[in-house]
Amino acid sequence: MANPLEVPPYLLQSLIPSITAGTVTCAQAFGSEIYVGCSNGELLRYALDPDPDPAKVGTSVSNALLPVQLDVHALLSQQSLPSGKQIDELILVPCIARALILCDRQVHIYTLPSLDLVPSIKPIRHVETLVVDHNHLQRPAATSLTATSSSTSTNFTTERGKNDPIDLCVIKRSTIAMYSLSEDKLTYAREISCRPGVLCARRSGRHLCIATSDVYSIVDLAGAQMYELLPLTQVPTEGTIKPHIVVISPSEFLILSWTGGSTLGVFITGEGDPVRGTLEWPAHPLSACLDYPFLTTLLPNGTIEVHSVETQTIIQVIPAPDSGEEGRLGLVSCPGGYAVPSFQRVEKMKKVKVGLVRGGKAGLEVDMNENLIRGEVEKVEEMEKEKDSDVPAVSI
Repeated sequence: MANPLEVPPYLLQSLIPSITAGTVTCAQAFGSEIYVGCSNGELLRYALDPDPDPAKVGTSVSNALLPVQLDVHALLSQQSLPSGKQIDELILVPCIARALILCDRQVHIYTLPSLDLVPSIKPIRHVETLVVDHNHLQRPAATSLTATSSSTSTNFTTERGKNDPIDLCVIKRSTIAMYSLSEDKLTYAREISCRPGVLCARRSGRHLCIATSDVYSIVDLAGAQMYELLPLTQVPTEGTIKPHIVVISPSEFLILSWTGGSTLGVFITGEGDPVRGTLEWPAHPLSACLDYPFLTTLLPNGTIEVHSVETQTIIQVIPAPDSGEEGRLGLVSCPGGYAVPSFQRVEKMKKVKVGLVRGGKAGLEVDMNENLIRGEVEKVEEMEKEKDSDVPAVSI
């Protein structure tokens, strides 16, 4: 058995070799399906093929199945959003079987898994940033979704969702509008003021962490108060620095700040207090994703670094792609989990003959002699009889 410390937590695998509908701008996955948004407003839905072509999946060599091509995702549907403009964000909410799509500063609500527009909910307009309560993204999937979304019977939840409404924030130019969303109803709660120019936001319960072009802040949604935390960049820089906010736990965030020579990752509570230690990168990451206890980041040179949140140490480094290989544009975290076909170490799998026990007895016989088994059973029975004879009888 391999030493667990020698097994890296992640490996890279191609899921969809080529997308020709447009340039990919966002993507999400759940169960056996992958959803892709493009720069021309195209919305694509892929699913694992339950019966892939064996010629594409693998070939038999010396009783071992060796991979040839992992082209096992099929395009189920393709549609265009009304504006035909770039899809900026795609958020899957399995607990109510809905997808929230931000395009042309409007939020559209679609059903999962079929991606039908919900007719009873009008689009939300003048949206700069959209964020759903991270705690609600962790809820079990709705019964309607787990029963129909996977043609390959790949379900990741053992408990069915109760379809309780989820909370979300719509950030406009200088306000934060709070809503609750159920399967067929969007309910407006209230609105509070905020700093203009919010570029990134993450919500966990009553706390909303936001970033503008110069500073990170915490917003207490219940108390309608905002506190500045840390500058996005601590030195004058040329160009723009992309903000990164990651929800670590129900009351903890991670924010990244450029120092001029490296980037620091600082853990903070919902009240703005620092916790744990700090993380550090030699360059400012392009993406940051959490799969607890691992934090995965993509660096500008194409290298992927995996840190432990608990120890703040590097667990794994995936080198940059070879020359000629397509570059890595970003990383995406999928809170609900998704199915991935894998052929890792498949060469270790071999066919083994297994004989069935005759005479109507349930069980299996593997390379054993029936007479030997019968003899051993008789010995055990004799030993049991001897033990019984040594036990004194007691009468009362």
